[in-house]
Amino acid sequence: MGSTAVQLASKIKLGFNFGNTMEATGGETAWGNPLITEAQIKLVKDSGFDAIRLPVAWNQYANQQTAAISAEWLNRVKQVVQYAVDNGLYVIVNIHWDGGWLENNVTRAKQEANNAKQKAYWEQIATHLRDFDEHLLFASANEPNAHNVEEMAVLDSYHQTFVDAVRATGGKNANRVLVLQGPLTDIEDTDELWNGMPDDSVANKLMAEVHFYTPYNFTLMTKDEAWGKQAYYWGADFHSTTDTERNATWGEEATVDELFNSMKTKFVDQGIPVVLGEFSAMRRDNLTGDALSLHLASRAHYFRYVTERANSTGLLPFVWDTGSLLNRNTLTVADQHVLDALLLGAGKVSSSSSSAAAQ
Repeated sequence: MGSTAVQLASKIKLGFNFGNTMEATGGETAWGNPLITEAQIKLVKDSGFDAIRLPVAWNQYANQQTAAISAEWLNRVKQVVQYAVDNGLYVIVNIHWDGGWLENNVTRAKQEANNAKQKAYWEQIATHLRDFDEHLLFASANEPNAHNVEEMAVLDSYHQTFVDAVRATGGKNANRVLVLQGPLTDIEDTDELWNGMPDDSVANKLMAEVHFYTPYNFTLMTKDEAWGKQAYYWGADFHSTTDTERNATWGEEATVDELFNSMKTKFVDQGIPVVLGEFSAMRRDNLTGDALSLHLASRAHYFRYVTERANSTGLLPFVWDTGSLLNRNTLTVADQHVLDALLLGAGKVSSSSSSAAAQ
C-alpha cells in the first residue's frame, strides 16, 4: 500500500470499463453481457490494458430497511476483483448509477438520508474487500448530478462520508487510494464548481474523476435534432469534402487540449491525478463505402488523440466498452482498429506496428 496516488497513477496508461454488466438493473447479465469470467479479464490484460474500472450496483442487492448488502453479491464482486488482481491489473470499484439514489439526488432534501446510505454501503464494501493490496481503488460515485454551488456542497458531503467510511474500516483501507467524482463528471463544471478535496487521514492518496464524451454529436448522438446534426467525421485531417454537413464543427483537437489542460492545472499540478473514467465514440454502421472508411479513420483518430492527450496531461484514460471493443462471449478483439488506436495513444505500440497509423 506504499504508493502515493501520483505513483500509482504512473502505472496506468490505459484502462478498460466493464460497462453494462455489474451495474445492470436486474442482475449482471440483464443488459446482454455474460457473467464476468477470469478468461475475460485475461483478454483485457492480453489486449494491453493496465487497469479495469468496474461499475457496480449495490442498492438493488441491499435490504432497504437495514441497508445490509447481500453477502452473495459482496462475494461475487470480490471474486471479480480477485480475477483482476491475480492478473496484475489495477481495478476501480465504484457505486455506479445504482438506480440513481445518490446520483440523481445531490440535494439538501436528500443529504442526510443519502449520507447514511453512503456510509452504510461503503463500510460493508470496504470491509469485505479490505485485504486487497493497492491494485484495488475505491470510487465514491459515478456521475453525480450537481449543477451549482449548493449542490456541490452536498456532493462534497457525500465524498467526505465515503472517505471517512473507508478509512474507518482500517487494515489496508487506511492507506488505499480513493477516487472522487467531479459534478456531473463534466470537465467544465468540475473546473468551475469543485474547489476542495475531502479531508483525509492520510496524505497523497486521493484522485479526482471526470468523464469525456465531447463532442456529443460525434460520440453519442443517435439522431438529428432541431439544434444540431449528428457528426460522422472528427479531427482536422478527417473532414469529408462531400458530406460536409456531417463534419464536426466543434469539440475537436483544440477542445481536448483545452479541457484536459484545465484538469492538469486544477488537479494534476497540485499532486492529484485525474481518472478519465469514461470516454468513447459510437460507430456509425449506417455508413458505407468511402463515407464509412473516413468515419472509421476519424473515429480511430479520436480514440488515439484522447488517449495520447490524457496521458500527456496526467489523466488516466479508461475506455467505455459494453462488448463492441472486446467480445466477451467469443473472447476475441471485436474492433482491432480502435484497439490499435488506443494502444498507439497510450504509447504501448509504435506507429509502425499499428494499423491505426495507416489511416
